[in-house]
Amino acid sequence: MPILGITASSITGSTQTSYDSISTVTVGSGGSASITFSSIPATYKHLQIRGIGLQTSANGFTVQFNSDTGSNYSWHQLYGEGSIAQSNAGATQTFMYMAYGAGSATAPNPLVTDILDYANTNKYKTLRSLSGNDLNGSGYIQLWSGNWRSTSAITSITITASFNQYSQLALYGVKA
Repeated sequence: MPILGITASSITGSTQTSYDSISTVTVGSGGSASITFSSIPATYKHLQIRGIGLQTSANGFTVQFNSDTGSNYSWHQLYGEGSIAQSNAGATQTFMYMAYGAGSATAPNPLVTDILDYANTNKYKTLRSLSGNDLNGSGYIQLWSGNWRSTSAITSITITASFNQYSQLALYGVKA
């Protein structure tokens, strides 16, 4: 019996999305100030970064594309912590945020970031990211969005943060 008019035959042939692993970086002893994914192939519809960051100080995970350090970025944040909710934004910035860490080498900061239409040379690039942190009874969740005002295809991504040992970020290509 169909539910809401949907039958098995009506969904056969539907488009499925799959992910291919492009690169994974695990930070070694001594930590790292940044992680870079380079030589990104232009063969996917979107990109996704998944990971867990451990930080030595409380600061943001910032992102830049193709080594562009100009004021070509903007970002928005929606933040929730216990009973507090707030929002922030930045325009004409030299980076975008994709997460904000708690500054604890033992409190993981998981994140999932999508970079939409990264190889399309007819439009600006959009980022959206979900991140958070558990601080043993307290913590927060964040939703970020951003825009890189360039029509260039993204071939490299640099994420800057005070990454501690065992932080790991993985880049995936999303097929449409």
